[in-house]
Amino acid sequence: MKRWIQTICWVIVVSSTVAYAHVGSPDVYADGQAGPYQLSIVVRPPLVIPGVAEIDVRTETAGVDRITITPIPLVGEASKHPPVPDAMQRPSKDPQFFSGQLWIMAPGSWQIRFAVSGSQGAGFLSIPLPAAALATRKMKPALGALLALLGAFLVLGMAGIIGAATREAKLRPGSAIPAANRRRGFVAMAVTVTILLAVILLGDWWWKADAASYSENIYKPLQMHPTLESDNRLRLKLADPGWLPQRELDDFIPDHYHLMHLYMIRWPQMDVVFHLHPEPVGTGEFQLSLPSMPAGNYRLYADVVHASGFPETIVGTIPLPTISGRPLAGDDAEGSAKLVTEANQAELATEEGHNEEKFLLPDGYAMVWKIPGTLTAKAPEDFRFELFDARGKPPADMALYMGMLGHAAFVKTDGTVFAHIHPGGTMAMAAFLMANPQSSSDGIGSASMQNMPGMVSGTSSLPNTASFPYGFPTPGQYRIFVQMKHGSRVETGVFDAVVRTPRS
Repeated sequence: MKRWIQTICWVIVVSSTVAYAHVGSPDVYADGQAGPYQLSIVVRPPLVIPGVAEIDVRTETAGVDRITITPIPLVGEASKHPPVPDAMQRPSKDPQFFSGQLWIMAPGSWQIRFAVSGSQGAGFLSIPLPAAALATRKMKPALGALLALLGAFLVLGMAGIIGAATREAKLRPGSAIPAANRRRGFVAMAVTVTILLAVILLGDWWWKADAASYSENIYKPLQMHPTLESDNRLRLKLADPGWLPQRELDDFIPDHYHLMHLYMIRWPQMDVVFHLHPEPVGTGEFQLSLPSMPAGNYRLYADVVHASGFPETIVGTIPLPTISGRPLAGDDAEGSAKLVTEANQAELATEEGHNEEKFLLPDGYAMVWKIPGTLTAKAPEDFRFELFDARGKPPADMALYMGMLGHAAFVKTDGTVFAHIHPGGTMAMAAFLMANPQSSSDGIGSASMQNMPGMVSGTSSLPNTASFPYGFPTPGQYRIFVQMKHGSRVETGVFDAVVRTPRS
């Protein structure tokens, strides 16, 4: 029966790639336009399935009266038949802050549909949500002890009821209890306790078997085996560790014009980064000719999106010698900075009250981070970066980088967090366009000017600013790689952030 249920869930979501497009950063942060209303959204998916997703919305546009939320499969027949929506609540006196909860009953590729109504009419926006069982939850010892005590009380109570009924049910009130009745009562109690203990043991066996089955279905990421061939060609072979049998390795769809986005970061220095785009050469195989690269151990983060709209980030490592390779071309980009162990200006800037950090680029340009203040884990922030030319002016030839004003990667220095983010948020843009088909301009990974934050329509020039909604998942030190484009050149700024534990 469980296998049939898994198969049905697979059919609903088309693919079984129950994963997250990031490493160690499951929360979804998004900015978007629901008709006339600008929304900043945070969705915290459940760690277990079924489970409850926590949703917060801040309306940047005043006049919102009501927001409803609906969980809907991203693709498949079920996506055409949404359930009854739930109304979000205002948990505080802030009229522009809403919160709500939604049950996510099955793993897969979902969307949360936001319906907004207010003084400017109605609007709709859907945010993709990957849902997967990432852990098991153990019962707290105190609760387990209480339930065991109550269970023992019920067993003894049931045995006492059966014994009393056997001894006294046919006697007149006040009559003496014969010895035979007492014996039958004790026998009935012994039989009752035996049967109940057998039921408890059977239930314990079933519970452990079900828990073991659930543990087997906890998400297992795809594996990547990188190898360097003799002609400086990097080959990436993907392997399925056997999470669910229906997962495929040849159903990837373009996201920002490419089937794979590969970040290569020299580790542990984090002083060199490449953003490259391997091409498929077979089922589960990608390759690319490497550009010139310094020697070192590199950590690889490869982003892909399946046909269901479900994204995955695949992690690998490879030691490389000095590579004398091809020049960068197309959407490929590189960047360099000082060693991450020497990076402390973000912490100093915060302590000294500074509100920006400047990164000087090799061609004389500069990228500036508008630091939002003291950074704490789980707190949503708007990370704003500006690009200036050698004269300190906004470049006159600002250009979109793969359809967006910028791309950013937030990486924790211990390797436990990697998040590839766009101005629209942390979700894969291919999945966003599947959830919001009205936003698609060409169907292959770019987005319309209307719905994507930072995009400007009806003008001949683009702003020199890119903003990214995000919240650090855990305290610690992070390095942020930001890429913006002017003319045909992609600039990579590198910034460091120290994230503190949130106050209780």
